[in-house]
Amino acid sequence: MARQRGGLDEDQRREQRRQALLDAALELFAERGYLATPIEELCRTAHVSTKSFYGVFDSREACYLDLMRRTTERLLFAMAEAITRESFDDPAVAQRHLIDALAHLMADDPRGAVVLFGRGTATTFAVEAERRANRRRSAELVTLVWTSAWPDVEVPPGVATGTVGGLFDVVADWVADADDLSTLDRNVLAERLQGFYAVLARGLRNGNDVLS
Repeated sequence: MARQRGGLDEDQRREQRRQALLDAALELFAERGYLATPIEELCRTAHVSTKSFYGVFDSREACYLDLMRRTTERLLFAMAEAITRESFDDPAVAQRHLIDALAHLMADDPRGAVVLFGRGTATTFAVEAERRANRRRSAELVTLVWTSAWPDVEVPPGVATGTVGGLFDVVADWVADADDLSTLDRNVLAERLQGFYAVLARGLRNGNDVLS
């Protein structure tokens, strides 16, 4: 049995340190970038010792991967909830609502977008594998949207994943040149995402009778 100390057992205290480190990583990676943020700075910001850091993560990359997962989980959960709220009586309206919901989620705390797609990102083999996995998971939600809107239409393999990649690239471009995240405009992002998605859907409908 884990020892109790200060009302928390060891597992709970470890989880508390983990969340503090992830919060610090979100702030510092978004502000300075992954490569410019040493472990010692993460620890100072999180008020956690270096020894405690290595009790939670075995490397800075492991911390970044965990932050990616936490950020993505929250995004996917929120988008799944948004999908369940749509009736799809008018598929075009429902999809506009969902693209707008995505813009809101990215703009409400753009640090997540910077960490996932902007200057805060890390690039390693493990990160790239996680990024591909996240795109496949996100593609499942896109497929759910399409099958909800058009139940009798079969979605070709790869189309949903490509759509997710395009949407994420729009977000990446939105955050690319922002030195001050407070200047990022949600309406600009929403307009760009809506424009990309509208062109894609039109091309699919007209080209291969997909999603018509």
